Amino acid sequence: MSQHVRVLIVGSGFSGIALGRALRESRFTDFLIVERAPGAGGVWHLNTYPGCRCDVPSHLYSFSFAPNPDWSSTYSPQPEIHAYLDRCLDRFGLRPHVRTGVEVEGARWDEADQLWHVTTSAGRWTAQVLVSAVGPLTEPRLPDLPGIDRFRGKIMHSARWDHDHDLSGERVASIGTGASAIQYVPEIADRVGSLYVFQRSAPWITPHDMRTITAAERERFRTRPRYQRTERAKAYVTKELLVLGFAKQPKLMRVIERLARTHLERQVADPSLRRALTPDFALGCKRVVPSNAWYPALQKPNVELVPRALSEVRERSVIDAAGVEREVDTIVFGTGFRVSDIPFADRVRGRDDELLSTVWAGSPRAYLGVSMPGFPNFFMFLGPNSGLGHSSMVYMIEAQAQHVKNAIRALDVSGSTSIEVDKRAHDTYNAVLDRKLAKSVWELGGCRTFYQDANGRNATIYPDWTFVYRRQAVRWKPKAYHLATGPLASDQHPAATADAS
Repeated sequence: MSQHVRVLIVGSGFSGIALGRALRESRFTDFLIVERAPGAGGVWHLNTYPGCRCDVPSHLYSFSFAPNPDWSSTYSPQPEIHAYLDRCLDRFGLRPHVRTGVEVEGARWDEADQLWHVTTSAGRWTAQVLVSAVGPLTEPRLPDLPGIDRFRGKIMHSARWDHDHDLSGERVASIGTGASAIQYVPEIADRVGSLYVFQRSAPWITPHDMRTITAAERERFRTRPRYQRTERAKAYVTKELLVLGFAKQPKLMRVIERLARTHLERQVADPSLRRALTPDFALGCKRVVPSNAWYPALQKPNVELVPRALSEVRERSVIDAAGVEREVDTIVFGTGFRVSDIPFADRVRGRDDELLSTVWAGSPRAYLGVSMPGFPNFFMFLGPNSGLGHSSMVYMIEAQAQHVKNAIRALDVSGSTSIEVDKRAHDTYNAVLDRKLAKSVWELGGCRTFYQDANGRNATIYPDWTFVYRRQAVRWKPKAYHLATGPLASDQHPAATADAS
């Protein structure tokens, strides 16, 4: 027997909380937030590796409608962000709407009854509207390495850190040099016996301006909120100016590249090590990471940078691409997440009973990163091309929450049973994105990155000013969506109608 809810939201991180708050603000309470983890918070519940913190300024990486005057640092550590999200659940009355430990196993749109049929680890549900708020940093990506199954030591991914495993004195192989590794490697370097850092390609590292927020500043933020709003605005403008180099004139990135090269030269004296740590692509093509601790950590006497990929794992050792073997006790994979292939798409079947992943055929696309033709009453947060390489995802999430709320309101006001994005609107929007991406550093910078999908298209990044995106998402455009009451014949489907025209 199925239970029913008007809106089923999958995920309890920033996205799920933002939408839940937006719905309650409209006095809409018939919704449920399901979370597969044992606690709410999404990525900030699951990622607890040593040194985990956000690399976006604290005042910007938080809800505009829920400023936190008590951040301890200009860049928030994971425990504080997790605690902040937990407080938001209570502040906005969302706790009764959340069920943790519930994993969505599959979802299917039923055209006859105009409902989503959702199978979960806790039973079956039907919902008029289904929302994926799982986010892109959900499923850890592990490389397919020969011999990994026979390794007798400890294996863990940075996103599933085992704090019960003591690294003291161990020989550790750290795989990957992305944002997570750049944070945890300096934290564990002094604890382990030896640390081998495997680097397939060197990242661009910029100086970090992180500092402690003083007690006097925190008091001022509490008593005079406008000061914190000013700090948020300053952080937003500073980050937004980077769009000029990322998406408008990639040659401008050379200015920041010179800053990064100077940072490397000042912190690394050894010419051979410096060469190994110098990227061979334009700054901005891959994610730029700020750190003052990464280069010093790599020069510790017990740390060795291996400027090659890992090629094989044996029972007690790892082999690099040059065939060099190193004995290790633990392997830590800082290899990121399945971002561009969007794993949740493997669980959602639309009107034609096709999986969303099959429809996408390796290249995810959506209208505003939120909705897809053929998938009525289904919306997603931080979907295709709504990610950022320079600023706060929370800014995008707030805009998407308003967009989804407007769609649900359109259903209610019209008395319709389904709402679906117009295929022409969807295709036109994505054609514009492709033209903008073609001029960006992500396309012209000479690198291969996790931003790119299986077909080589950048399916992750939004290539324009974020305020442009927000204006498009928040302003409801009725012509972009089709509303219907009851099941449609095959030749009446919005996607088919748009194709025919």
